[in-house]
Amino acid sequence: MSATGELLDGGVRLAIPLLLASAGELVSERAGVLNLSVEGMMLAGAFAGAVGARASGSPAAGVLCALLAAVLTAAVQALLSVTLRSDQIVTGIAINALALGATTYGARLYFTAGRSVPGFDRVPIPGLRDIPLLGRALFDLTPLGYLALALVALLAVLFSHRTGWGLAITAIGADAVTADRSGLPVAAWRWIAVLLVGATSGLAGAHLALADVHAFTDNLTGGAGYLAVVAVIAGRWRAGPTVLACVFFGLAEALQFAAPALGLHLPTAVLVMSPYLLAVLAVSGLVGASRSPAALTRPFVREARSR
Repeated sequence: MSATGELLDGGVRLAIPLLLASAGELVSERAGVLNLSVEGMMLAGAFAGAVGARASGSPAAGVLCALLAAVLTAAVQALLSVTLRSDQIVTGIAINALALGATTYGARLYFTAGRSVPGFDRVPIPGLRDIPLLGRALFDLTPLGYLALALVALLAVLFSHRTGWGLAITAIGADAVTADRSGLPVAAWRWIAVLLVGATSGLAGAHLALADVHAFTDNLTGGAGYLAVVAVIAGRWRAGPTVLACVFFGLAEALQFAAPALGLHLPTAVLVMSPYLLAVLAVSGLVGASRSPAALTRPFVREARSR
């Protein structure tokens, strides 16, 4: 495989967890809830997926465990930020710190005899895999990878601005009080959105543990959850640009491994921090002004209605 093909293959593989997590986060932020806890949800999913796969011997069972753990983590976020109206940024950071500490401690207790776990193997699609450059990147994935791409496309359609669900979350994110007056169940929609983030982040964590490395290590996500949030902001809260941002970050990470083959002799430190430098540029406004949903991070308080 050529160096360019290797870069694309690695870029897509590394972008898949970002695509999954940002797909759910995009819906949630459009509904007015910022989940910095995506990182913690991914970590919980990766750890539970690895434990479940190792205990059962089945990576499919690991995926179910990952979904359960991440959705439970998301339920804590929803309880704090939606029901109790706590500060969304503070609760997100707290959940991330708790998830990092709990998974690190749990890994040292459970994975004492080695950290490898059963995982998914690649399933190439005959014919399509041989397409130059993009063939292996798009058509030589694991079953979880194919599922991830299909789910991202499905969510983009279901919550587009042309569907009832998409219009509902957009209205809530723009003005929750007015949406409530029109009859939309604001709190219920926000709960659904946060739980959706948990589900997609759990799958993202499962992909990291069961499709990428077939193991669990301390801080396996390595900031991927934060990059997923940044991708939504860089994508200006639209599906297409968010996907492009995720792919861009994935390629930047893959460049760390493909640089020698491409003839790029850059310091390792520069390659390692390049995705995060690009993330800073993406949210700084240098790539174009962006306008967030007006109700983003604002707790919803129902106004008293006169009789």
